[in-house]
Amino acid sequence: MNRRECLALLGMTAMLPAPALAQQPNPPRRLGVLSVTAADDAIGQTRSAVLVEALAGHGWKERGNLGIDWRSGGGDRARIARLADELVALKPDILLAVGTPSVEELRQRTTTIPIVFAVVTDPVSQGFVKNLAHPGGNVTGFTDYDGPLAGKWLEMLTQVTPKVSRVFVVYNPATAPFAPLMLRTIEDAARTLHVTVEPAPVDDAASIAALALRKDGGLLGAAGLLHHGQPRAPPGGDQ
Repeated sequence: MNRRECLALLGMTAMLPAPALAQQPNPPRRLGVLSVTAADDAIGQTRSAVLVEALAGHGWKERGNLGIDWRSGGGDRARIARLADELVALKPDILLAVGTPSVEELRQRTTTIPIVFAVVTDPVSQGFVKNLAHPGGNVTGFTDYDGPLAGKWLEMLTQVTPKVSRVFVVYNPATAPFAPLMLRTIEDAARTLHVTVEPAPVDDAASIAALALRKDGGLLGAAGLLHHGQPRAPPGGDQ
């Protein structure tokens, strides 16, 4: 299955699968989905519903000519690894990896099953693909953030809060292994903006809340699944 067929199967582009492939009644094709988020994550549930609807629009009906094996890691890297083992063992026709940890674990386990990724930051710098136009190998997909964009986040923060001179960059090392790439861009921008940047690796909401209560700097959340659904911090310092 080539890259064009992979993207068609996932219904994420306007391309349709080959008619002969789409019309085969038996056996059903199998899609394995590994997401970093928890099964009850509202954003993840919305994405799943959109995926099922889009696939149906292209003629791929779940529990019809397509079987989908859903796995949710809940931000637990060890669990994501175990679920990657499960999915690869099922030998699906194609894998959908949602989030960087999912891509890392799946690509370590197969070089033959096509993997399509989504919600992944800077896949070229992370080594998942050679480039976005010609990814090569069995991995392709869609990026959500480009590395240089992180510097713009810091610039925007200083525009919203001109007095800020110190910024904590919050990220979870387990679910955002790409954070060092973004940190380098943020630190480059900080020198121009005359802002001190301090990395703030955290792994739970309580740690984020503690940082939010500090009055000696602003917070900048690096792209990562940890921050989805977290409550807003109470008023206090610069946010």
